[in-house]
Order: sequence, then C-alpha cells, then structure tokens
Amino acid sequence: MNTQDRQPLLEVRDLKKYFKSAGGTLKAVDGVSFTIYKGETLGMVGESGCGKTTCGRTAMGVYPKTGGLSLFDGEDVHAMDRAARLKFTSRAQIIYQDPYASLDPRMTVADIIAEGIDIHGLASGRNDRTKRVYELLDQVGLNTEHANRFAHEFSGGQRQRIGIARALAVDPEFIMCDEPISALDVSIQAQIVNLLIRLQKERGLTYLFIAHDLAMVKHISDRIAVMYLGSLVELTESTRLYENPVHPYTRALLSAIPIPDPDVELSRTRIELKGEVTSPIDPPPGCRFAGRCSKACDKCRTETPALREIEPGHFAACHLV
Repeated sequence: MNTQDRQPLLEVRDLKKYFKSAGGTLKAVDGVSFTIYKGETLGMVGESGCGKTTCGRTAMGVYPKTGGLSLFDGEDVHAMDRAARLKFTSRAQIIYQDPYASLDPRMTVADIIAEGIDIHGLASGRNDRTKRVYELLDQVGLNTEHANRFAHEFSGGQRQRIGIARALAVDPEFIMCDEPISALDVSIQAQIVNLLIRLQKERGLTYLFIAHDLAMVKHISDRIAVMYLGSLVELTESTRLYENPVHPYTRALLSAIPIPDPDVELSRTRIELKGEVTSPIDPPPGCRFAGRCSKACDKCRTETPALREIEPGHFAACHLV
C-alpha cells in the first residue's frame, strides 16, 4: 500500500500514558507514534502486557493521556468538548475483547445494538429503529429472531457478532478492534476475521486491529506495528514484516508462529528469548529489549533507540539495524 496517496484518519504523535503505582511510575505507553490511513487496517501486535490495548484506548480518548497528541481527522481527541466528543463517537467505535463482559445482560440484543442509534437520534421512529436493528443483525450473520433474546443465550462467537453490530449501528468510519478474537474458539476466530474484512470492503471502514496472534494479524492487516513494553519497535507493511523482519524482537515473535507443515516445522530454528525482562516501572535508559537480546551492545544499554525509517515505509527502533 502506498501511504503517500492515502489520507490520514488517526495520527498518534509521541503518545504517553503513565500510571502511578506503589513502586513508581508504570510507563504503559511511552512515546508511541503512528498514522492510520483511511480504508486501511493497521495491526498492532506484541506480548500480553506490552501496552497495545492501553495505547489504543488512549489514542481513542477512553483514557486521558499523560503526554503526546492523538488527532482524529485533524482534531485533537483529548481536547474535544461534549458536543465534539458525541460527534466523534458516531465516527469512531470500539469492538471489545471480551464478548461476555462487554454486553449488558439485562438488555435485549435489540436494545444493545440500538443503544448508539438512540443516543445519536438516528432512527425516525420505533419501526425505523427495528428495521435498522434487523439489517445490522443480517449483516453480521444473525437472524431477526435473535433481537428479543438476551446475551447469555448466545455462544461466544455470536456475542462478538452482536458487539460488531453494535459498533456498526452508528455507521462509523473507524473501528478499534481490541483483540476481538482472543476469547473465541479457534474454529470461530477465522469466521469473525473474515466478517470484519467483508464489512470493511462493503462500508469502507478503517481498522486498528489489536491482537497477539501474528498469523491472523497478517491475514487482515495492510501494515503491522510491533510493540514491546510500551514502545513501538518495528512498523511496516504486513508482507514486508514477515519476509524481512529487522528487529530482534520481531524475529523472535515470527519464529514462534507454528507452520502447518511437519517437515518445515522440524527443520526451522526457533529463536528462544532468554535473560531478564525490563520492568515497565521507571525503566532504566537504553533499549527495553536489551536484557533479552543476544546481540545487545553497550550502546543498547545506555541509549534509547528512536523509531527511524530504515527504508521507505519500514521503521525500526534498534541501534544495530
């Protein structure tokens, strides 16, 4: 994808989100920068606890920022007044990780899906409201008879489809998919990802797709950002990342992906990470991956590497690249 020909929708610049803890300052997101262009999917991957969900929620204004800037279509997300925030939520929505906890058990499916419609006054009457709900159920692969049921009557995959319908109800341009498949059975994950891809094509949606399943992220993403302990370490096009990873952490992650070919799986070498994980609480200077990197030098332990463009469209934060 040639990003030079695309219009930026979400621009994140040096974003920081810190939390105070008994042991010091937890730097969950520490100087992250990226741009998501209209119509694309940016995948964000990393180990559990690396800060990718916190980064996404801070960029969306769900969490107040500690520093930096998040611009949605040129407007500062964290400086919006009540009216601007309401308009923003009609253009940007979130699909949550847990389809069990994110749906109100006391509301019917119809009321869950129509909540955004009601808040933004998108229906001209009750019949129009019901029609919209039925259309959304059909788009996500559910039946109209499901409208009057409650969330506990559905499987995990069906609940996530309800969550997707709820996000689509206000006809957004941008959706943050916060690990939308991690709580689902493997057999259902591909169905949900394929549904998201189809909806993107039909509606011209833009996604931030957060996950730790690298194989699935490759399937849906145009570009991929790799995150480690609150910082981005590599960012490039999906195909290029898998064919030519340059950061040692990215290489280790990719080597852990199982390949469904016994001969290839037995012959390839997996990179095992050893050493100590740097604490995200008041971390010392230097690269946060240095304690687990077999190639780390003295500079890696004293100077924090900046995310820089090593070739057109390919960014990495590593002194050795």
